[in-house]
Amino acid sequence: MSEAIYQAFVSIGWWEILVTMCNTLITFLIIKKLLFKPVKKMIAAREQEVQAMYGAAEQTQSEAESLRQEYTERLSQAKAEAAEIVGSATRRAAVRSEEILRESSQQAAAMMKKAENTIEQERKKAMNELKDEVAGLSVMIASKVVERDVKQADHDRFIEEFIDKVG
Repeated sequence: MSEAIYQAFVSIGWWEILVTMCNTLITFLIIKKLLFKPVKKMIAAREQEVQAMYGAAEQTQSEAESLRQEYTERLSQAKAEAAEIVGSATRRAAVRSEEILRESSQQAAAMMKKAENTIEQERKKAMNELKDEVAGLSVMIASKVVERDVKQADHDRFIEEFIDKVG
């Protein structure tokens, strides 16, 4: 009996092989239907999600690059505008300083002209006063010399002669 059990246990039964193969095939089909298809769908969905993430990352990177270029352009424009403003202010300051210098030089020239006129008037006034004093002294000297009073006509003539001689 033990040999019969051993024989049954070790022997190959075609019927059992066929049933085992059918069981394996049915198990494979069930696993394929219930496990492989959902796993494939999940893997495909995950792959699409990863692709979408890569696409979003690339888009974000391109947007960041675009913004960086825009920022660089704006920065260079701002620098150019600042340089233009500084240049404009410098030019305006130079023009204003030239105007101020021109005005001050005109004022100085006017003051010099006024001073020259005043000096000329004072010189003429001093000359007239000196002329009158010289005339008075001349008359006094002449009257002492002649010991008589000189008439006004003689007085004027003496003054003119004296001035012509003196220069």
